[in-house]
Amino acid sequence: MKVNVDQGRCCGAGQCVLIAPEVFDQRDEDGIVTLLEPSPAEGLQAAAREAAAVCPASAITIEGDQ
Repeated sequence: MKVNVDQGRCCGAGQCVLIAPEVFDQRDEDGIVTLLEPSPAEGLQAAAREAAAVCPASAITIEGDQ
């Protein structure tokens, strides 16, 4: 699995950080998402997929299964 974020689309809602804090964080100055783990371990993949699904700006995309 490969996680991608489009910081230009991010609206700073923070749902991704609440769902998968090991994978995502937010910049202090503006709340825009930052990617901590572009290739999350198997135990974090379900949370990363959920974060992508609930992102209101569709700023998170997931590629591949592993």
